[in-house]
Amino acid sequence: MTNAAAPVVIVGAGLAGLTVALHLADTVPVVVLAKRELTEAATAWAQGGIVGVLGRDDSIESHVRDTQDAGAGLVDEATARFIAERSAQAVEWLVRQGVPFTPDHDGPLGLHLTREGGHAVRRIAHAADATGKAIHDQLLDAAREHPNITLRERWMALDLITSRHLQREELPRCYGIYALDIDTQKVETLPARAVVMSTGGAGKVYRYTTNPDTSTGDGIAMAWRAGCRVANMEFIQFHPTCLYHPQERSFLITEALRGEGGHLKLPDGTRFMAAHDERMELAPRDIVARAIDFEMKKHGLDHVWLDATHLGEAFLKEHFPTIHARCLSLGIDIAKQPIPVVPAVHFTCGGVVTDLNGRSDLPNLYAVGETTYTGLHGANRLASNSLLECVVLGQTCASDILALPQPAAEPLPDWDESQVENADEQVVIAHNWDELRLLMWNYVGIVRTTKRLERALHRIDLLRSEIDDYYANFRVTRDLLELRNLVECAELIVRSALLRHESRGLHFSRDYPRTLPVSFPTILIPDRNSRTA
Repeated sequence: MTNAAAPVVIVGAGLAGLTVALHLADTVPVVVLAKRELTEAATAWAQGGIVGVLGRDDSIESHVRDTQDAGAGLVDEATARFIAERSAQAVEWLVRQGVPFTPDHDGPLGLHLTREGGHAVRRIAHAADATGKAIHDQLLDAAREHPNITLRERWMALDLITSRHLQREELPRCYGIYALDIDTQKVETLPARAVVMSTGGAGKVYRYTTNPDTSTGDGIAMAWRAGCRVANMEFIQFHPTCLYHPQERSFLITEALRGEGGHLKLPDGTRFMAAHDERMELAPRDIVARAIDFEMKKHGLDHVWLDATHLGEAFLKEHFPTIHARCLSLGIDIAKQPIPVVPAVHFTCGGVVTDLNGRSDLPNLYAVGETTYTGLHGANRLASNSLLECVVLGQTCASDILALPQPAAEPLPDWDESQVENADEQVVIAHNWDELRLLMWNYVGIVRTTKRLERALHRIDLLRSEIDDYYANFRVTRDLLELRNLVECAELIVRSALLRHESRGLHFSRDYPRTLPVSFPTILIPDRNSRTA
């Protein structure tokens, strides 16, 4: 097949990818790749909800202002306004798809709206405390039923096929992807009229994260290798409240629990947020996460407590049934005892530079969702803006792809593995994976120093050398590809952090504790002759 007759290939089956697919499929064929099970997307893990400027006490201006405040001066106002203006339409579209949002007959659109940290009013449409799963399940069902959408489970993209592969550097663009069928271990050539990266963030580059195992920065790494800019990779959002329990290391305790009145406390029952911010538990995530980190280090604690017992058992079971049930299964009755919580990596605020149609620097390559940098999140994402971004820009991305001219037919080269052999020691991959995630946690965490960052970069360079050698000599596997992408993203995070000589939002440096009066995004540009920016 040539790319002229090819489908649109979407890498990733979360909210962003499925939104694009459903808006394309009535007109063009679509192939969606999921490297694990179709249900294993970060969307399904989202508890809080999706922003909708719907209430009589709300306005576009208020949402834009809250987004800018949370983003600590690096939010692109035009982007924030563009997305806020389309928030009501995005929620309405999801309602039409059959998403079972929590109802309130007196609420706008008949929906119950909750409030989360950083928001001035209640504007979060939600499905109890499992909004992401409710949305993902509904859209996945719609995609399964659409005759023009092909869903490929356990397929992982290796790299983009670009003009370089066709030896046509004068006309740079994307022609398709190489993808690994994990079950057969065969690499296939997939021509595409356009490729959409919707692979989520890079949370698994850190030892502790609320992200699923799919979050290995694949789209960011592939786009970078293909010559696209990335921006703001230093801004890694640590969710303040991840459940601290030996049997459960990635269960998120939603922001909405604090929005409804949950209190953060020390072991002696003292509330501590007033010493860090006048908004207390409703301060933006970066402030709350640093406050918890500070108190844990000051008092030598493994965790702090999130106390919601005063909200009552009936309220907690109605509004937070998932959290109540999961904690109860682990021996924690949140109606009677506080929840042990710690910060954990939650969201990648930077990524592939795109416009508001999802266009990257490489023609015919698009990116949507957490994979991207659009200017919406700035130095810190406002709660529940991420699902909104997926829907709004997923729709504009699909519209832009439909307007593309039909590409000229191009025969694409097959993947060459004639010079490689089967891997002899998988333990090398496991060891490097563990080392990378531990060094990122210890050296590139909530509080950073220049010396730690430089040490991290040196060790990343050594790991990259080992991984590149392994990649050059052995047949690819999913674990090897994910490790290769993670080390790419780790370097982008550290290089970005070293370039920011201030503390702002999610990036806090002991060497540069002041916030500069004027600041700009950190944009890295690939060097065609090397792998560094």
